[in-house]
Amino acid sequence: MTVMSRPTGHPAYSQTLSREPRSAAVARRLVRTALAVWELESLIDDAAVVITELVSNAVAHGRLASIRVIVARLSATRVRLSVVDRSTNAPMMRADSNGDQLRGRGLVLVDALAAGWGSEPYRWGKQVWAELDVDAL
Repeated sequence: MTVMSRPTGHPAYSQTLSREPRSAAVARRLVRTALAVWELESLIDDAAVVITELVSNAVAHGRLASIRVIVARLSATRVRLSVVDRSTNAPMMRADSNGDQLRGRGLVLVDALAAGWGSEPYRWGKQVWAELDVDAL
C-alpha cells in the first residue's frame, strides 16, 4: 500500500492506494490532513464518511489492483473528494428500502452529506466525486 501523498495542483492532494478495504483508512487520513492544512476542520467528519463510501465502492467494483484518491480545494469554501477506478460501470444510488440489504446504500449517505456528487466516465474507467461546502454546515 502506498503511503505517500503529493500535491497535484490548485491545491490538491492525491494518492494511489491498493484496491482493498483497508485503503479507506489511508484515504481518511489524506482527507483529514488536507482539510487541516486548508483550515477546513469543520468538514472532517462528513468528509471521512464520504471518502469511506467512495473508496468502498471502488474496492467493490474496480477491476485493477489500485485506485486513486484525490482531495481538491475548489474554492475557499468547497472541497471535492474523488476516487478513480478502472471500472466503466456508472455508480447508481439505491433508492430501495430493503432492510435485509447490508450493502448498497453508501451513495445515499454521500448524497445526504455532500453539496453535490457525480461521476466522470473515462474510456478505461471513471472518477466518482462528491463536493462538500463549508456554507452547507
